[in-house]
Amino acid sequence: MHAVDTDVLVRLLTADDVEQTKRVAALFKKEAVFIPKTVLLETACVLRRLYGLERKAVVSALRKVSGLANVEIENPLVVTQALQWCDGGMDFADALHLASSHASEKFATFDAQLKKSAPRELKPSIVLV
Repeated sequence: MHAVDTDVLVRLLTADDVEQTKRVAALFKKEAVFIPKTVLLETACVLRRLYGLERKAVVSALRKVSGLANVEIENPLVVTQALQWCDGGMDFADALHLASSHASEKFATFDAQLKKSAPRELKPSIVLV
């Protein structure tokens, strides 16, 4: 199994470098691939900020790569939950932080937008500091 870095995943999803894209595609065809949730987080940020993709396009891309038969995602239930919340309007980073904190009673933040965009049932557990 090969774990991949953000640059590898971004190359696969954007195909913006012909030679590197060929190498990444070959890796994903031949090998089992592990993607840490931190790589998904960084990939989402790169796709939004550097490539200007909309949130829905980023969520779709992350779902597609996560659904490949040879791909294993770190904490797949947490990532799946975060992607669902993104469908409801949350930023992926905020959703992933919140989903990763499921064992905690409260989630403290200065980010009022995080609380505003969170699912209704989670709003009481998000504390603005």
